[in-house]
Amino acid sequence: MNQKETSRLTESQLEELIGKRLKQNRLRQNLNQTELAERAGLARRTITSVENGNGCTLGTLIRLVRALKIEHTLEELIKPLPLSPNAIRQAQTLAEPTRKYASKPRKKQPEPSEWVWGDEKP
Repeated sequence: MNQKETSRLTESQLEELIGKRLKQNRLRQNLNQTELAERAGLARRTITSVENGNGCTLGTLIRLVRALKIEHTLEELIKPLPLSPNAIRQAQTLAEPTRKYASKPRKKQPEPSEWVWGDEKP
C-alpha cells in the first residue's frame, strides 16, 4: 500500500490495517497471542483488541513492535529530520563570535621630530 492509498484511509481503517499487520508478523514468528502478550508485558485481551483494529496507546504499540522485533518499522518516525536552510543559517549566526563593545578610538601618534636636549633652544 502506498502513501496515496493510506492517506485516504480513516483512522479506524488505519487502526484495522495496523492490527492486521501486527497479527501477520505475530503469525510469521509462530507466536500465539498469549506468548506475544508475555513478551510485550501486556494482557492477552490487549493483543486481541489491537489485532481487531480497536486501537491502542502509543506505548502499547511500541511494546508490541519491540516484542515482535520489528523496530525498523518505526525508523521513519524517529530518524532526525534534515535541517532547513533557515535553521542552518541561524546555527551559523549563533556560532559566529559577536562583539560586545565598540573599539576605543585610537590616539594619533605624534610624528617623530628631531630629538633635542631639554636645555637647547631651537
